[in-house]
Amino acid sequence: MEVVASTDALGAEIKGLDLGQELSASDFALVEQALVEHKVLFFRQQPIEARDHHRFASMFGPLQCHPAFPHIDDLLEVTLLASDRESPSKIEKWHSDMTYLECPPLGTVLRGRVIPDKGGDTLFMNMEAAWEALPGRLKTKLAPLQAEHSFAHGYQESLAEPGGSERLAGAIAANSPRPHPVMRRHPRSDRPCLFVNSLFTTRLLGVEAVESDDLLAQLFEHLDDPRFQTRFEWAVDSIAFWDNRST
Repeated sequence: MEVVASTDALGAEIKGLDLGQELSASDFALVEQALVEHKVLFFRQQPIEARDHHRFASMFGPLQCHPAFPHIDDLLEVTLLASDRESPSKIEKWHSDMTYLECPPLGTVLRGRVIPDKGGDTLFMNMEAAWEALPGRLKTKLAPLQAEHSFAHGYQESLAEPGGSERLAGAIAANSPRPHPVMRRHPRSDRPCLFVNSLFTTRLLGVEAVESDDLLAQLFEHLDDPRFQTRFEWAVDSIAFWDNRST
């Protein structure tokens, strides 16, 4: 097994590992360590089955079902994501996954099955580096604050579609807005991370609305800095596994 860093910002490719086989304890420990260090891991040429996908992800903790997307029939936690001309993706904003939950997932394992001839890359962002690059006074102001994260805000385009409100009514009822720290510490490294995103974060708590809007706009502009980012070019049977706590 070999870990090859992608860029200075974040990311590493894992070579010499077959995710179609159960990982040994030592290989699992190396992958887990690499995830914390590099934040997003890439695997190439992994023609695995859905059950292999499920088994690998399960090694990192209990799996979660997504309330807005379809799934494999007998594997509720393996979600199907698709984007094509007839049904393009509506979530094209920077986000950490499912931050509207009280306990958002540790990470996400995504496998490429049908890939366009060009385009369709995914960008990942280092939220530890994004926090570190903020001015000191701003970090002092933000560190004690919490922000509200909303499922309804993230899926407002889907809710506006014909039948969208009915289709997602259960998810709306089950996922009321949740507060999370603006700065959270990674539970494994203890490094501080900026924990807001333009898809789900609606407001900062404990400050006036105008100031909240201004600060969030400032943070979202800050996050567009390519210094914090890496780009992944997909191929069939490539896998990306990102740490949702720090990316």
